[in-house]
Order: sequence, then structure tokens, then C-alpha cells
Amino acid sequence: MDVTFAQSAFPPLALGFFGLGTGYLIYGPQELAGWPTRDERVDRATGVWGIWLPGFCQLVTGVILFVGLTWLQVFQKSAPLYMAALAFSAYGIHWFALGWNRLQGNDPRPNAGMCVAFMTVSAMGATVFFKVKDWPVGLLFVGLFAIYFSDFFAAIGVKLGERALGLFHLVTGCWLMYLAYATAVDFAISYHWRI
Repeated sequence: MDVTFAQSAFPPLALGFFGLGTGYLIYGPQELAGWPTRDERVDRATGVWGIWLPGFCQLVTGVILFVGLTWLQVFQKSAPLYMAALAFSAYGIHWFALGWNRLQGNDPRPNAGMCVAFMTVSAMGATVFFKVKDWPVGLLFVGLFAIYFSDFFAAIGVKLGERALGLFHLVTGCWLMYLAYATAVDFAISYHWRI
């Protein structure tokens, strides 16, 4: 028996953008301006937020995209959507680790190696989305690259790296809120703000 599912015009992109943007807006002020001052309570709170908003929202988005592209074939196969599935899945899983490590008060120095891997994913995303002329999402991946470049220096103890990380978290977080808003209103009421 062959089962065919109807095509969907509604990949859950806005959920992934919203989750990641929320995480960046939570972490950014502390890294850039030292507010709130880090202590055990703040680390527990930001750890929980890191796991559930950027972690869970992106992982759900990535899994739905991968399953929809491969098993159920409900999304039109395209290089950009495949790249989005890869990025949302990888970034979601990585936020589970970041949030858990913050929650537990673990040493951030091992993040340096993670940053190299995520600069690579960010470069892949920028390449794909600029190639298909989706500059708003390409620009997002440039912001992501800047985040992981800064995070590398923060992880190895360079104080300016943490400040730059906070700045790029806030700027990219605001851009993600725009992408979430634009994507949601485009899908819901056919506004075309992204391009």
C-alpha cells in the first residue's frame, strides 16, 4: 500500500526563528552589559531558557523539516529547505548543551571547539541562502557566523569576545524577531516582507 501525503505550504520556519531569537535576546544583555550579573540563580534561569526556547523550538523545527522532506515528502524538496533543516536541528541540539552547561555551571572553555563547527554550519547557510538570493536568511547566517567567531574568543577567556558575543546576540536576535514576524504574517495573511 502506497500512502501519499498532501504537500504543505507551511514549514515551521517562524517557530525556529522565534525560538533562537528569544534565546539571543535573553543571553545578549548579560554578555554585552553584564545585566543581570551572573550568579548561580541567573545561570539556572538562563540555562532553562536556553534549553527550552532556542533548543526545543529549533529542534522541533529541524525534525519536522527533515521528516517532511525525507519520510513524508510534504515539503517541496529544495536546497534551502534542506539547509534550514540541518541548521535548525544542529543549532537546537547545541542549545540543549549550552543551556544545560549554563544551568549546571559547567566550564565554557570546551565551547571553543564547538564554535569552529558552528562557524562552518553558518558559512554553509550563508553560501546556500545568498546563492538562492534569499538575502534576509543569508544575512542571518552572517550574524550566526559572527556569534560563533566571538564566542570562540569568549570561550578562551578574552573579555572583549564576550562583549562582542553579546552585541551579535542582540543584533542577530532582533533580526530573528523580524524574520519570525515576516515569515508568520507571510504564511498567515500573505504579506511578503522578507524580500
